[in-house]
Amino acid sequence: MNVSTVRLCSSFVVGVAAGAGFVIFYNANRSCFRRRATGITLLRRHSLSAPKEKSSVTAAVNDEIVAEQFTRNVQFFGIEAQKKVADAFVVVIGLGGVGSHCAHMLLRSGVSNLRLVDFDLVSVSSLNRHALATRSDVGTSKADCLKSHFEKIYPEAQIEAKVMLYERSREELLLGGHPDFVVDCIDNVETKVDLLAACVRRNIQVIACGGAGAKCDPTRIRLVDIAESAVDPLARAVRHRLKREYRIETGIWVLLSTEKPKCDLVSVESSDSMMTDYQILPNFRIRTIPVFGALPAIFGMACAAHVVTHLAGQTFDPEPVLRMQKKQFETQLDRLRDREDARGSQSSSVAVDLEDIVYLVKDVWHARSARAQTPLQSKGMWRNTSGLCLTRWDPSRPACLDNLVLLTLDEADEHDAQVWGTMNNSTTQKNGLKALVMREPGFASSVEGKFMRVRRDFQLAKIRLSL
Repeated sequence: MNVSTVRLCSSFVVGVAAGAGFVIFYNANRSCFRRRATGITLLRRHSLSAPKEKSSVTAAVNDEIVAEQFTRNVQFFGIEAQKKVADAFVVVIGLGGVGSHCAHMLLRSGVSNLRLVDFDLVSVSSLNRHALATRSDVGTSKADCLKSHFEKIYPEAQIEAKVMLYERSREELLLGGHPDFVVDCIDNVETKVDLLAACVRRNIQVIACGGAGAKCDPTRIRLVDIAESAVDPLARAVRHRLKREYRIETGIWVLLSTEKPKCDLVSVESSDSMMTDYQILPNFRIRTIPVFGALPAIFGMACAAHVVTHLAGQTFDPEPVLRMQKKQFETQLDRLRDREDARGSQSSSVAVDLEDIVYLVKDVWHARSARAQTPLQSKGMWRNTSGLCLTRWDPSRPACLDNLVLLTLDEADEHDAQVWGTMNNSTTQKNGLKALVMREPGFASSVEGKFMRVRRDFQLAKIRLSL
């Protein structure tokens, strides 16, 4: 045997040995990781055997595997806020196109305690909009279907599946346990009204979904108070029943679309599909509405965003549902300039333009007086601003984005008289505003909250610090 052959054989033996060693090392480490992950899962499930054990739920965030899974959420919200999300107990009622996507994203956002409620079964026709169901899930309950998939995504979470219809007699069963939030994804008016009224009575935060069927424009989706839900037929019917039967007129968030439906309801008799194959309640849905699957998914994601940001204590101020003409904003700018001119050349200071006025009147103050920010029942999207004007909150600062408050004409005159005083003196002005804050702390706090939103949107605090 020559030298080259010996060298070749030696290299082959060394290579085989190295490869075998790597395989043994890899399998040993993978087995160790699996044992560790399984141990964490078993420990997690044991710690969650009793519902709503918040200390054990928070501990899961500190575990390195779970922490890695939710690292992007921690980077976004911060660790303490993410712990609040993990601590939360959320009930999702209605697990169709909207509810399945909402529950799915709540889980992926780190909500560790979910109660999933739906009486219905997965059907073939629902696969175009369901978040996770596959053909093998057809015929199984929607609640159990989600639970089985969720256990693969976040095995440490506690998932409770309730295969039943919400009814008044089941209120304690489905809303008991002190949930932090309820998501209403029901498409039946009577059931929806009963659920929302129960949440209000129990002082549970709740968000209700309007109709997502027969629509396709995602840019029309809005979050509004139920008092402003006139543009959505389902939400409008719910609003009417809540007012008539429970005297509830405001205080419930509603997700809706301002888009007009693209098509009509379809009756069971006129459909070629076997719509009654998995119908649990006879004649519960005599007619169905055509659904483009993307819209329910976006509805569900929007609901989840609303819930998670509230749980994390980092809420957003949604764009209002209203329409205004350019002339209305021009009138507001003219009125502001007139008020500033009336103060005299030394005091006059306008640091906003028409684009800023649009933002302040529409987005910040929602075309309502700062003293009347509670939504009132509306019959449409047009808003009358003829009796409103902007004026300075703090007279010692210029008329800039984070110092302009929208009031009625009489309220603005009264405010100016209180904070400006009779003398054009900075000390008098500061004392006047200080007296107003002490006299009406709630009102002052709400106004400052709006200004904080403005500073955040325009990063005004950073700009001032750099000057």
